[in-house]
Order: sequence, then structure tokens, then C-alpha cells
Amino acid sequence: MIAWGFWILFGDVASNAMDPKLAAFISYVTAAVLTGIYVLVSDASFAVTNRGLLFAAAAGLAAAIGVVSTFIGVTVGPTSIVATIGGLYFVTAAVISIVVLGEPLGATKVAGIGLAVAAIVLINQ
Repeated sequence: MIAWGFWILFGDVASNAMDPKLAAFISYVTAAVLTGIYVLVSDASFAVTNRGLLFAAAAGLAAAIGVVSTFIGVTVGPTSIVATIGGLYFVTAAVISIVVLGEPLGATKVAGIGLAVAAIVLINQ
């Protein structure tokens, strides 16, 4: 979480110093290179399945949309608000996992999602 905090802060500065789309691209190229190095020096398996490849690529597509949206967002709104809204990706993941994967929806999850939405409302005041 600390790394994500620095990511949004550095992304804000970069996006206000250059085109935010280019800043997002540079950010993710850097991340891809560093992640690739980590995979090469770690004990990561290089076994790939079609399902794994498809969903890894889908995750990359979602990440690309998210990072470009975030980097553009910090050029038009306060970083504290953009980061809070972007940081609520877990609400989207929770709802999708309930609807698509059939995960159970209990009172705790409903309360958590409700409090997360309330946080957006409060921080935007």
C-alpha cells in the first residue's frame, strides 16, 4: 500500500509535467521491465496455460485503462480524491466476484462496500 501511495503521488507530478498518457505509458513500461527482471531472478514458473494467458492479458487491459484514467484524473482533480476513488477498485472486485463468481454476500461485505462508498462521499466534501 505504501508503494501504491508513492505511485499515485509520482504519477501526479509526472502527469502535470508532461502529457498524462505518456506519463502512464512510461510508468507501466518501467513497471513491466522491473517485473520482468524480478520474474527472471526469482523461482517463477514459466508454465503458461491458455486460460492464464487470456486472463493475464485481460488484467493488463484493465490496468492500462485504470492507469491512463488515473494519470489523466490527477491533472483535472485533486490527487486525494482521484486516489480515493481509484483505490476503491476492491469494491468493483467484490461486486464482480459476488455476481460472476458466486461468492457469498453477507452483512459484513455489504457494510464494507457501504462504508467504502461513504468514504468517497466524505472525502469529496
